[in-house]
Amino acid sequence: MGAYHFVFPRWSNALLPTIAVAGAVVPLYVVAMVAYGFSPLTTDVGYQPIQPVDYSHKLHAGELGIDCRYCHNTVEYANKAAIPPTQTCFNCHTQIHKDSPKLLPLWESYETGLPVEWIRVHDLPDFAYFSHAAHVSRGVSCVECHGRIDKMEVVYQHETLSMGWCLSCHRDPHPHLRDPALVTDLAWGFDFSDEVRRAHGEAFNHKNFDSIVPSTDCSTCHR
Repeated sequence: MGAYHFVFPRWSNALLPTIAVAGAVVPLYVVAMVAYGFSPLTTDVGYQPIQPVDYSHKLHAGELGIDCRYCHNTVEYANKAAIPPTQTCFNCHTQIHKDSPKLLPLWESYETGLPVEWIRVHDLPDFAYFSHAAHVSRGVSCVECHGRIDKMEVVYQHETLSMGWCLSCHRDPHPHLRDPALVTDLAWGFDFSDEVRRAHGEAFNHKNFDSIVPSTDCSTCHR
């Protein structure tokens, strides 16, 4: 009988318990960290950065009634809702409160040609694809994702924007649909019951689109 040949030295047997424990614990740790990372506890609800210009959506969109699309003018036609250039602000502010110290960053931008460095509030990860146009054109209002912007002195993140949150809407879109002509009427429907909102969404869906059935395939958002 030939001699036995050992692939590993004998002392490596002492490592087997450690390897076994690591093999059992590490996958559980990874799963737990991923689950925690995507839980509502760790999303950015309430994130409210201080912007370089003291701009009030409550005043402009709420009290003055300026349509969201005046500033975010690509929201109906492009994936991203445009951040307004300085010139958009000065369409009004060359005449209104033009000497206000709050406008100094705008004047600096206007004179230098450099854009105001606004801080993004709603920032999806790069691996998630989202089209504003696809949603707005089908009757998903700004308020569904951004909350009552027209009541916010300083804008903050109102929803989790998590994968589960998006999927819940894709699986049951009717309570979140309205006539696209009403998408910037942020107060519309807030005095309706859930049943009435659903009925409005179902009626509009069947009348105008026959049937909106949002995809829940991974490739819809992860391209």
